[in-house]
Amino acid sequence: MPRATTIENVLKELDIIISESIANNSRMGLFAYIYRRTTAEIASEIALGNFEDNERLETLDVEFANLYLDAYKAYKNNQKLSASWTLAFENVTESLTIIQHIMLGMNAHINLDLAVATATTMSGSKIIDIENDFNKVNDILFQITNELQDRLSRVSPLLFLLDLIGNNNDEKIIDFSMRMARKQSWNAANLLWSLGDNQNENAIHKLDQVVLKIGEHIKTPKTKMVQFFLKCIQKFETKKVNNIITKLKEA
Repeated sequence: MPRATTIENVLKELDIIISESIANNSRMGLFAYIYRRTTAEIASEIALGNFEDNERLETLDVEFANLYLDAYKAYKNNQKLSASWTLAFENVTESLTIIQHIMLGMNAHINLDLAVATATTMSGSKIIDIENDFNKVNDILFQITNELQDRLSRVSPLLFLLDLIGNNNDEKIIDFSMRMARKQSWNAANLLWSLGDNQNENAIHKLDQVVLKIGEHIKTPKTKMVQFFLKCIQKFETKKVNNIITKLKEA
């Protein structure tokens, strides 16, 4: 199947991944669901013409999505892919919490892929020209984080414990993670863009290694208390992927 060229193509491919994940009871579908929800929101904003350059923003969004879709297909076909995506995919069978599975995907996709996609999209142009739209996407995503975490609470009733033990009362978990990741991604995108197309392969590899370390921390937090609470959270979560996604989709 050729790479996606429009956001509608992206949404259809994400639907395929979600369906495959439900059929195989694979937790790959958890990140795919969250990503589809956020991508659909961006698609709606583009359709309304709410960006400075809607065509360019769609180009970025599709380039961004293709990096995830490419990684998914590479993993399914035993092909080479980034270390950070390898970590996320190889741990889908591990007894991690739902939020950990989602954050492993967010880590690889935002901290690595978004930086690469932004630098690629703005190659030959001034990267500063897309900064306002990049930040507007941040604002749009943050607006739906309460909804996303409320939905996750349906399948992970003790999820609120992570807010409590992290003294994170003013920031929803996904909001905080996405906020920090997108800030880091913008900085990394500027670095890759400044290096140019012929010099950034090594920089991307180094960035991937940094993102891998973050992923390893998401999988196995260093704090024993956090590890304990994660086990408690996981114990009371919905287990079957079909049931999880059904509950997440409910109005």
